[in-house]
Amino acid sequence: QVQLVESGGGLVQAGGSLRLSCAASGSIFSTNTMAWYRQAPGKQRELVAYITSRSTTDYADSVKGRFTISRDNAKNTVYLQMNSLKPEDTAVYYCRYNGVTIYWGQGTQVTVSA
Repeated sequence: QVQLVESGGGLVQAGGSLRLSCAASGSIFSTNTMAWYRQAPGKQRELVAYITSRSTTDYADSVKGRFTISRDNAKNTVYLQMNSLKPEDTAVYYCRYNGVTIYWGQGTQVTVSA
């Protein structure tokens, strides 16, 4: 069993920043790709960013240059640094553990006001 706990969401004005954290337990964290997804009201859940066990990363086009995903294996934690936030970034953000079995965090709300 893998447990993922997200934190760091909240309300921020456009142009501001937030850092999301996802702490994992019950797994060999360093061997797996981790990802952040988001789901806005009325839209499908979409991939925002991922980071592999070798710390290679990729991002959705909509967040490139603004968001940075990173991981701290010693803390079993993956982060999403979100800068220059836009109202269209408003969504529930979910952490995903990409093992043979997929695990999701409970989600953390990010709301960006104009």
